[in-house]
Amino acid sequence: MLVSFTGAQCTGKTTLLKKCKSEATFDGWKFVDEVTRKVNRGGNSINESGDDTTQLFILSEHLHNHQKRDTNYMLDRCILDGYVYTRWLYLNGTVSEWVLNYAGNLLSHLIDNLDVVFYTQPEDVPLVGDGVRSVNVEFRQDILNIYEELFARNNSWMYKLVRLNGAVETRMNTILNKINEKTNIRQ
Repeated sequence: MLVSFTGAQCTGKTTLLKKCKSEATFDGWKFVDEVTRKVNRGGNSINESGDDTTQLFILSEHLHNHQKRDTNYMLDRCILDGYVYTRWLYLNGTVSEWVLNYAGNLLSHLIDNLDVVFYTQPEDVPLVGDGVRSVNVEFRQDILNIYEELFARNNSWMYKLVRLNGAVETRMNTILNKINEKTNIRQ
């Protein structure tokens, strides 16, 4: 099973991934932490300062992560993030149209590899900096708007999307219920 979180910065993805690592339900699972920080550590600007090179590296990481099928995996971010952030950068003039088109094509190609996508909604999660993520309120809202526009397109993969809101415990209960449901269906 390939499961991922997706959503704007500061919406709880990493917190939930860390909580999942300690849950018995996920014994034997492999976890892939966020790709953006890896790209940033490689010397590339991220967030509002991203460019063609940044997005190509990030999209390459998503391509690699979406091929994991040897066991159960949980990803901190997925191709939806890659597409949404690439779209924002394109709309703001820092990413080329061909890179946006590549991101869209990659989304179409990879989305079927995901079994469940947990979308972390921003409610109940404060926008807090950590030295890497952006705390720009307008940027976050723009990203959220792009997600909602994408979801409104009634894509064929929307049945995989599970919206998470509320406190961490509420979100974890939703995650555990969905994973147990998917596991029972597969048996």
